[in-house]
Amino acid sequence: KGELRIQSLTFDDAGMYQCIAENTHGIIYANAELKIVASPPTFELNPMKKKILAAKGGRVIIECKPKAAPKPKFSWSKGTELLVNGSRIRIWDDGSLEIINVTKLDEGRYTCFAENNRGKANSTGVLEMTEATRITLAPLNVDVTVGENATMQCIASHDPTLDLTFIWSLNGFVIDFEKEHEHYERNVMV
Repeated sequence: KGELRIQSLTFDDAGMYQCIAENTHGIIYANAELKIVASPPTFELNPMKKKILAAKGGRVIIECKPKAAPKPKFSWSKGTELLVNGSRIRIWDDGSLEIINVTKLDEGRYTCFAENNRGKANSTGVLEMTEATRITLAPLNVDVTVGENATMQCIASHDPTLDLTFIWSLNGFVIDFEKEHEHYERNVMV
C-alpha cells in the first residue's frame, strides 16, 4: 500500500520522511515531517466546569479533557473518597465520569486526576442537583376540520432556579414562530 507504520515512537523517530514512488515512467517524491509530542497533563486550556448541574434521577457526564502526551491514565474522587466503576458510576476511557440515577447524595466536589510518564495534574468542579423537568400536561391528539383553528397545550414543572423554554416541532422540524407567525401563534401562560 505504500504505508509506513512506526510502533512505540521515541524522540529519535522525529524528522523528515520521504516517500518515493517509482515505475517505468519515472519517479515522484513526497515529504512529511514527523514531530514527536510529549507533555505532562495540563488543564490550562480546558479546565473542568466549576459548576455542573444534574437533574434528580437523571444522568450526568462530567468531562475531564486535559492536554497530555502520551494519553494519561484517569482517576476520580468525590471529596476525599476515591471513585471506582460500579452500578451507578463509570469512568470512561476518555476520562469522563458518568453518574446515573443522580440523587442528593451525589452533590459535592469532584476531582479528576490525570497522570502520564511526564507528570500529573488535576481539576475540580462542584456537582449540584436540580429538580427534573417534567411534562405535567402533554399535548393531546386533535381532530380538526380543515380551515379551522387548533390549540395544543403543553405544561411542565421544573426547578425554579432554572429557566424553562418550550420548543415545538412538526414532524421532527422545529417551528420558527417568527418566520411562520401568520400560521402559528405561541401563547405563554404564567
